Amino acid sequence: MGAKIVNSNGVIEISADVIALIAGDAAMRCYGVVGMAVRSAADGIVSLVRRDNASKGIKIIVDEGGLSIDIHVVVEYGVNIKVASNSIIESVKYNVEQSTGFIVKQVNVHVESVRVD
Repeated sequence: MGAKIVNSNGVIEISADVIALIAGDAAMRCYGVVGMAVRSAADGIVSLVRRDNASKGIKIIVDEGGLSIDIHVVVEYGVNIKVASNSIIESVKYNVEQSTGFIVKQVNVHVESVRVD
């Protein structure tokens, strides 16, 4: 389900997949983020998804008050997770609001794993 803007000229509908792509790209640009995380339904194992599939690991919820975005990420070992999460929240909120015109009510960051080299 997408988000809609209705005005005097007609209706603009933006797919949730497009919003997820914008959010995923913004999150991937943040310091310390290695990739998006996708949890397998069958066995619960977390898989790392690289930049080309950045929309995976993101859930968009559209309601009358705005957008809620859940992002599942993998971060690099040694990064301050709180600082990285705050950076992700601010970047995603700013980029989605600037690109779509929709209000982002909340961005929930779920750190699924830490990558150790």
